Amino acid sequence: MTTSLFRQPFTSLSVAFVFAFACAACSPKAESASATAEPAAPSFQTLSLLGDTLRTLPLSLAVREKYEAQLADARRAYEHTPTDVDSIIWYARRLGYLGRLRESIEVYTRGIALYPANPWLYRHRGHRYISVRDFPAAVRDLERATELVQGKPDEVEPDGQPNAKNTPIGTLHSNIGYHLALAHYLMGDFPKAATVAQREVDSATNDDRRVSMAHWLYMSLRRSGRDADAAKVLVPMNRGMNIIENQAYHRLMLLYKGELPPDSVLTAAPGGELSVTDASAAYGVANWHWYSGREAEATALWQRIVDGGQWGAFGTVAAEAELARGKAGAPR
Repeated sequence: MTTSLFRQPFTSLSVAFVFAFACAACSPKAESASATAEPAAPSFQTLSLLGDTLRTLPLSLAVREKYEAQLADARRAYEHTPTDVDSIIWYARRLGYLGRLRESIEVYTRGIALYPANPWLYRHRGHRYISVRDFPAAVRDLERATELVQGKPDEVEPDGQPNAKNTPIGTLHSNIGYHLALAHYLMGDFPKAATVAQREVDSATNDDRRVSMAHWLYMSLRRSGRDADAAKVLVPMNRGMNIIENQAYHRLMLLYKGELPPDSVLTAAPGGELSVTDASAAYGVANWHWYSGREAEATALWQRIVDGGQWGAFGTVAAEAELARGKAGAPR
């Protein structure tokens, strides 16, 4: 078999993690998963930061059928080679796309028991910990992944759902950094988020990565009170950047720079519902209102994002965090 993009040498290290939302489905199992049929998706995934029960992702019928077919293929591969790291990762990724986050985390955890020095497993499990709102666990996983890739060559990360040009824009290192900065940001640790985001902006090799990381860097700096440093982040942003899939982040950077109006960034379907991308863009617009002293507009938009139901979107998670901090009387 050819060398896997996800494969790393096996070591005897062991890592234990405690979940904030512990449940039986999140613990590693000794028995092989191939011994049982595909279980029904559990109705409960996690609680939002506002205490709401989150169950099924709002996917269209066509998207759900596509994802279910992809999951079936990944499941068969996993059953055939349950200890192959590729099979483990793709099975867990396909579960995650369907919103079956607890099962996804469980599969990654089994993989880590087998390959405790594999950074891909920590990178992906850290992502899913963000999805279930367990930010400390996400930080632990992503910091562990950062340690494991230190001094090693970067690798392109294959897309689970290819973009329009079928050109992956992310790498192992950059995706670890993106999610680590995001986890710190969601915890309200804006200085740490800015440090990680700056490192990723400096090492970005394409404009898609550059605008996505610049977005979180800009917001982290503004929240840290470093407005002059934030303004410097905007200087290289321009309309001629070569963007393949991060158009929303690109438009947000131009909005912050004063080159686009908010209605060119904040879009929604005719019925008012938001897509995952819309939710992330709306979060950026809400922050723009907040930075500009329009607290009522910002709060109303954060609430609209949460009410939109796209609870798997990072923009929604961030909007929940803002509203939760506000309810607790914590500074934003």
